[in-house]
Amino acid sequence: MNTSAQPMPAGSIPESEDRTYLSGRDSDPRALGWMQGSPPPTDRRITFESDRSLNFPEIRWSLSHVRELVPTVGVRRGDGARLSFGTPSAADAAAIEALVFRDMDGRVRRFDQALFDTYADGIIVLHRGRLVFERYFGALEPHLPHACFSVTKSYAGTLAATLVHEGAIDDNKLIPHYLPELRETGWADATLRQVMDMQTGLDYREDDDDARSTSSDYMRACRTRPRQVGYDGPQTSCDYLRTVHKDGAHGEAFAYKSVNTQVMAWVLARATGRSFAQLLHERLWAPLSCEEDGYLIVDPAGMPSVSGGLCASLRDLARFGELIRREGEWDNKQLIPAPVIHDIRRGGDAAKFATATTVRLPGYSYRSQWWVSHNEIGAVEARGIHGQRLYVAPGAEMVIARFGSQPMASSAFSDPIIMPQMLALGNLLRG
Repeated sequence: MNTSAQPMPAGSIPESEDRTYLSGRDSDPRALGWMQGSPPPTDRRITFESDRSLNFPEIRWSLSHVRELVPTVGVRRGDGARLSFGTPSAADAAAIEALVFRDMDGRVRRFDQALFDTYADGIIVLHRGRLVFERYFGALEPHLPHACFSVTKSYAGTLAATLVHEGAIDDNKLIPHYLPELRETGWADATLRQVMDMQTGLDYREDDDDARSTSSDYMRACRTRPRQVGYDGPQTSCDYLRTVHKDGAHGEAFAYKSVNTQVMAWVLARATGRSFAQLLHERLWAPLSCEEDGYLIVDPAGMPSVSGGLCASLRDLARFGELIRREGEWDNKQLIPAPVIHDIRRGGDAAKFATATTVRLPGYSYRSQWWVSHNEIGAVEARGIHGQRLYVAPGAEMVIARFGSQPMASSAFSDPIIMPQMLALGNLLRG
C-alpha cells in the first residue's frame, strides 16, 4: 500500500456527494435534536407517514429507531446467556484508526476520518474471532438494532441454501411448484436457483432513489415506504408479486431485483411452515447466543420484508459474519453445513455477472444472495443501501460489520472509499 501522499484533511468528501449535504460530523442526530423533547418540536419530529424518515439528515436518527416508525415482528434471541465479544485493546484500536489507504479516486485517507466521510453509524472489526475495533456514531448504541436493508438478503440466502442442502427444498424446481399463486407471473418458468442467484428476467427496475421506480411501488405494497392519500395499488407484498411480469429469459444474466428475495422467502415459509422471523430465531439468533433481539418490518398481512426489513444490533451482525468465516461452526456445533459456505465462497457465474448493466463491481459474482469479491483475501459481502455492510474475509481471518446512514441510497456513493478501506484493513491484519 502506497502511503507517500498525505491523508485528506478532515471534512473532505467524495466528488460524487452533493456538497449541500451536511458532513458526517455536522449531521449528528443528537446535535441536531431529532425526536428530542416531550413532545419533540414539530420541525424536529420524524414520522413514517410524512415520508421524511429516509430523508437526509433525518435518516441518521431513523435507521436506529425503525421499530418506532413502522410495524415489526420480533426475532427473539432466546433464553441462553448473552455471549459478549469483550472490548478491543487500546493498541489494536489505535493501529486501525491510524491506517492510511488510497481510495478509488487516488486520494489518501485515514481510516478513522473515512468513517465520518461515509456517514458511518457504527463499525466492528473481528480478527480470528477477537474484537479489535468497535465504534458508534450518531444515534446508534451497542444495544440498538439498526436497519440492515439488503444485508437481510444474505441471511435469507444462507437459510435457503441450507434448506436446499438438507433436502427440505429443491432449487431445481420451478417457483410455482411451491407457490402456485405465481403461476401467471414472471416466475412461472423460473427455478428457485435462478431466484436465489438473481438470474431472472423480470419487468422490474431497482432504483431506491427514484420514488417512481417499480422498486418504490414494491416498497409501498410492503409498507416500507408511505402510501399517498388515495393509494389503490397492491395492499401486501404477495399482492405485488402477483403483478410482476417476465421481461427476457431467465438464467442468462445477473439482474439484481429485490422481489426475487421476497419470492424466495415465501418459498421457505411455504415449505417449512415457519415464518422468516421464526427461522432466524431457531437457526441463528438463539444458537448464536445473540446479545439482543432483532426485528423485521412486516406488511399489512404480517409477511416480513425479507428483501430488506431486518434490524439487528451491530454486534449480532458481526456474530453472523463470524459464523460464515468459521464455515458454519459455532460453539462446537455445525449451525450451517460447511458445504453451503464453500458453495457461497466459490461464487456464481462470473460471466453472467459481468453482463449486468446496473452493477459496477468488477471481478465479482453473486451466489445465494451474497456478493463474492474473488479478491486476494477471499471476501464475501452482504450489502445494503445507505452504507450497510457485512464483509467476511477468510484470507485475512477478518469480519467487518458496518452500519451507516449516508445521504444517498446507492452504494456508488461510498464504494470508492469503503471498498479499498476494507481491503486495506484486511491486508493490515493478515500482515
